[in-house]
Amino acid sequence: MDLFSFAHEQGESKGKMKPLAARMRPKQLDEVLGQEHILAKGSLLRRAIEVDQVSSLIFYGPPGTGKTTLAKVIAGTTKSHFSELNAVTAGVADIRRIVEEAKDRLVMGEQRTTLFIDEIHRFNKSQQDALLPYVEEGTIILIGATTENPFFEVNAALLSRSQIFPLHSLTEVDLDKAIDRALSNEKEGLGELRVRLEVEAREHLIRYAEGDARRLLNALELAATTTPPNENNEIIITLDVAVESIQRRAVRYDKSGDNHYDTISAFIKSIRGSDPDGALYWLARMIDAGEDPRFIARRLIISASEDIGNADPQALTIAVSCFQALELIGMPEGRISLGQATTYLATAPKSNAAYNGINKALSHVQNEGHKPVPTHLRDRSYKGAAKLGHGDGYLYPHNFPEGYVEQQYLPDDVDEVFYEPKPIGFEQKIREIQERRKDNNKE
Repeated sequence: MDLFSFAHEQGESKGKMKPLAARMRPKQLDEVLGQEHILAKGSLLRRAIEVDQVSSLIFYGPPGTGKTTLAKVIAGTTKSHFSELNAVTAGVADIRRIVEEAKDRLVMGEQRTTLFIDEIHRFNKSQQDALLPYVEEGTIILIGATTENPFFEVNAALLSRSQIFPLHSLTEVDLDKAIDRALSNEKEGLGELRVRLEVEAREHLIRYAEGDARRLLNALELAATTTPPNENNEIIITLDVAVESIQRRAVRYDKSGDNHYDTISAFIKSIRGSDPDGALYWLARMIDAGEDPRFIARRLIISASEDIGNADPQALTIAVSCFQALELIGMPEGRISLGQATTYLATAPKSNAAYNGINKALSHVQNEGHKPVPTHLRDRSYKGAAKLGHGDGYLYPHNFPEGYVEQQYLPDDVDEVFYEPKPIGFEQKIREIQERRKDNNKE
């Protein structure tokens, strides 16, 4: 073996030591999965990439959606030098070093530098400020990635110099393509291993990857490399292997999903029917089956407004707090918060008046069209509004006893009652107030 062949073999060996997700990382725009909302042909970002006119960018979205991949593809497509920092471990000194290297590159080779900063929200204000002059003068093209909303975590000056693009969780179709690519690619993927992925195992991996391609490929690689081949030299990945690999228990629902939806339906109907025992039973069934607890919490939030509403306004607060608690503490402890919220909602007084009210109002608007806003309700804060008579005749309720005065709030020719509170729970009080006001107006 000559020196070149040895070096080539060693390079391939090192490449194979990288995780599957890293080896299968797309290298061209057309290979990127998902994100059609920002990468479709003719879109702003794609046009900018194709004509090499990319400005500083910030990508935000859940893990495994391709933020780092997209940054590397952009750098490769635009022929710029790619430098990378992680905000958790990097500091101002690292920024200055890369900036100096970028300046040299511009002088010597007229090559621009793309600086990718992962978890940019972890940079403090002074670290973010250190980037500003170099972003502004074009010494570097900044691409920041964050799982947090940048409008809350990145300072305004840096935001104003960057274009913001959200990345969405990958769809099941996207993840299915990622599996096919990994299983068929002999050089970078698992093609040499003769892996056969059973249908139920594939479905489980896709479902519990939760839109995260990295998590999916890591689980697939673990399953393939730890499963011994059979007598035909095939590696069969069964559902049980998939469950172990992605570390989520299989939800034993049928393929059509009927059992999945039947169970959540029974859960919500038990809450609506004020049966805490039934609700807890179906909750326990879902938890035991490995159902996503955030899915359950979202349904609790919907039920709090749809089935309870203003009969107990605290129900919505409890449901939202449950979701937030799950995000903070996770499972299995999160089951306690789910149990608390479930029993509170199940035993709360019930009213669907708010639910009926918004549906009735929407139906009216869709059938009757959008009517003009009455003149006295129009905004008069902007220049010239007063000359148009906007706001004339408006009665400020706080200037009247009990903070209430009778006046027109619906458009002309609209005389509908959308919200009809029921004589239940706190809504009974709302109903009494409305009836008293109606009686006073008649007088």
